Amino acid sequence: MAGIYIHIPFCKSFCSYCDFYSITDNSLKDALVQSVIREASLRSSYLDGETVETVYFGGGTPSLLDPATVADIIAALKNIFPFSGDPEITFEVNPDDVYEGVFNELKKAGINRISLGVQSWDDRRLHYLGRRHDAAQSARALELVFSEGIKNVSVDIIYGVPGMTTADLKADLEKTFSFPVTHLSAYHLTIEEGTRFGRMKKEGKLKETEEEISSSMFSLLGKVCREHGFIHYEISNFAREGYISRHNSSYWKQVPYLGLGPSAHSFDRRSRQWNVSDVRKYIKAVSNGEIPCEREELDRITVFNEYVMTSLRTMWGIDLTYVEEFYDKELHDYLVNLSGKYIRYGLMKREKNTLVLTDQGSMISDNIITELLADL
Repeated sequence: MAGIYIHIPFCKSFCSYCDFYSITDNSLKDALVQSVIREASLRSSYLDGETVETVYFGGGTPSLLDPATVADIIAALKNIFPFSGDPEITFEVNPDDVYEGVFNELKKAGINRISLGVQSWDDRRLHYLGRRHDAAQSARALELVFSEGIKNVSVDIIYGVPGMTTADLKADLEKTFSFPVTHLSAYHLTIEEGTRFGRMKKEGKLKETEEEISSSMFSLLGKVCREHGFIHYEISNFAREGYISRHNSSYWKQVPYLGLGPSAHSFDRRSRQWNVSDVRKYIKAVSNGEIPCEREELDRITVFNEYVMTSLRTMWGIDLTYVEEFYDKELHDYLVNLSGKYIRYGLMKREKNTLVLTDQGSMISDNIITELLADL
């Protein structure tokens, strides 16, 4: 199977924390859409005929697109690539872009999963984060999406915001779970260079949340989600049974994917490609029949290390059988030997032929993963 990611880089304004490529000049939307469809055609052989199981519209702000345009993109993709009979097609939505009937239009276009960028239910925190919606708009958006019969709905929440307490996080989670959402992505705020928060930190105007508070928030997050029947299947992701994100899971399991649009990444197990982060350069190149991207060839150890990094973030962990079959016995034995001490310390457990982090191990996952990376 394979996945397709489509990057829609347009935003009405920039959030204080976001370092994804985006622009506020929306005048090139139509040209960008045509270029995305053209790029898909130019790269029709990239997935080697693999069946497309998932499509993800991310950004930027995909909800700035008209649903009819979304339908055109999906129809074009289905004409170019072989699709499964029941693909998961996710569409990111900003709460303030929602209007009566929009989810029905998106459903008709082929969208069957919505990811809503709530981020917080506190208006003051939303303002601090630079979000352009308020809590009332998030509530209305959720009411509308469920009224249209779309059941596969994910909500994004950000925690670890300066000044935020565990009580604030619990309030955000309980408000989220007061709606029949089926998936939650909860991300700890990271301060990236080039963002407003990054500049504030450099100027001494922002102090990051202390590690002890962050750890308490992470523990609370898992506890509350379990109480509401959510499976903690990846460090930042939780879902009800049957609603684990198929698209995100494919990244962690090294399923090939094609990225379309400026700054989008692609992976085919042998190499990684990333498109130029410039809308105008992207449109011009694609119109000339060129793919404006850089490419990195991946050796065996690099691909193995990426597998270790991603798989240990999930509830499935490292599949030792897969490692031996796809890589070799040397790397299989390397992991078995090195994981021994973490198993003894209660930070990792071996279940049949998989290595999985315990809850305690997840708290220091970065340290453990770093030690397991190979340099053979």
